Amino acid sequence: MNRRALLLRAAAFGLLPDLAGCNFDDPEHPDLADRFLHAMSTWNDRVQAALFDPNTLAPTFRPDQITRPPRFNAFYPASQAPVVDEATYRLALGGQIQDKTPWSLAQLRALPQKSQITRFICVEGWRVIGQWSGVRLGLFLKHIGADLRCRYVSFRCADGYYTSIDMPSALHPQTILALDFLGAPLTPPFGAPVRLRIPTKLGFKNPKSIVQLAVTNIYPGGYWADQGYNWFSGS
Repeated sequence: MNRRALLLRAAAFGLLPDLAGCNFDDPEHPDLADRFLHAMSTWNDRVQAALFDPNTLAPTFRPDQITRPPRFNAFYPASQAPVVDEATYRLALGGQIQDKTPWSLAQLRALPQKSQITRFICVEGWRVIGQWSGVRLGLFLKHIGADLRCRYVSFRCADGYYTSIDMPSALHPQTILALDFLGAPLTPPFGAPVRLRIPTKLGFKNPKSIVQLAVTNIYPGGYWADQGYNWFSGS
């Protein structure tokens, strides 16, 4: 059921009495349904942010609990995943960062690596358990002199995807710039050469094939958030 149909049914049952008399499809009037849903989504973001505890860890699992085979997720088939030249790859940096010198894969791998076996939860309802390894995002942000007082960290990807997360979630100890999956370097379908792994958020907040990272106080939005999905999207 799409958002509009859900809202109209709620109105029909008297759950939204103030909107029940509105003509949601009249092009001559503002779309009150979308306005209402946007307001509720914004409220939901604020509540989730207020409830988020940066010291609470997402569940971890044993190696024998890893889902095999792993499941691919994206808005395109696995065969269309972008292939990034790892030899020439450089992670571009922008925004409120002191040292914006791009980073190579070798430099990222030279930093302390952290491994985790956590659950990936898709907004569509399915979930898998996988093992990811990489650099703690919080450590990386401190290393490049990012202004940790800023509100957002944004990401842009080789396939045109983009998203952003809040700074407290970026500094969470389980949030990593993943370089390996299941004990081996990432492959294109699973986000090579660098992806974000953030087990405290839903799957679409885990961008793959990241080519740019920025720190900002200006709301950057995201591919799905700009289409009406909840932005904070804690899991």
